[in-house]
Amino acid sequence: MSTTAYIYVSQKSSGNFDIGLSRGVWGWRSSGLDRADARAAVQSLKEGDLIVFGYGGPANRVPPGEWADVGLRRVVVTQVTSPYYVDRTPVWPDDEYPERIGIDVLDEEEDVHGSAVGADGMEALRLSSNKQGVAILRAGTAVVANLAGALPPVAPGSGDGSIDHDGAENAVAQVLVRREQAKLRRRLLNGAAQATCALCGRTLPVRFIRAAHIKRRSAATREERLQLANVMPACLLGCDELFEHGYVYVTGDGSIAVSDKTNTTPHLTEAAKALEGLTVADYGPSRAPFFTWHCDNVAR
Repeated sequence: MSTTAYIYVSQKSSGNFDIGLSRGVWGWRSSGLDRADARAAVQSLKEGDLIVFGYGGPANRVPPGEWADVGLRRVVVTQVTSPYYVDRTPVWPDDEYPERIGIDVLDEEEDVHGSAVGADGMEALRLSSNKQGVAILRAGTAVVANLAGALPPVAPGSGDGSIDHDGAENAVAQVLVRREQAKLRRRLLNGAAQATCALCGRTLPVRFIRAAHIKRRSAATREERLQLANVMPACLLGCDELFEHGYVYVTGDGSIAVSDKTNTTPHLTEAAKALEGLTVADYGPSRAPFFTWHCDNVAR
């Protein structure tokens, strides 16, 4: 069974929190894990387990259950990518925090009410706050599933065109990744009813347009995922899949080329060649490195 860990981040650690999210790592001082079963809890986390970080809560010296109906300024849901390890490579400016785990951000929300996190999750965060940010474990992912369902929609119809190319390991992670996709769609499409595919140039209702990462989400850093330079509108009439799987790619001058992968069937070749020679929309210096990555790592 999957495990969900709850970690509270204090105000004085807010800078370290942003660094850790950016670098995909979280760590503790060894002295902080020496108490009780704190180290064993971190060591028990497996790849794919979820971690809910909470920040900006009320005073923690209150009786159990007192956090159930309060708010948090920030909630970040992550997934474990690298189980417990020890590394003294500098990451944070104030200390080593050598006992670490690798994390991948699935979703980030601001001003979250305790009812969305759930009473059990909020109590776990209160306990973590009282214990200097140690991980408090809960079996399963039910509380995070409640959070995913309780969050308001990003925008009306913002989920249209969402496709999970990255194969999130569980249903909760898939919901949160799709929520990230919805946020990107809102930024990219800006409420428009129609949009133009960057590859084929067809203008279509937005339900046929995906906010497609150029450099795959699974390979991109958190900052790269959120940069609009790494996102393009790709239609669901074939362009999104052709690009995603490397059947077509973008050359250094911004034109679309066909890879040798299309030789699988004549119809696949025909579909890819319909794009050959077209110029991708909004090609420029900020997008070029992402297209180069796609060419080198997916198309060839």
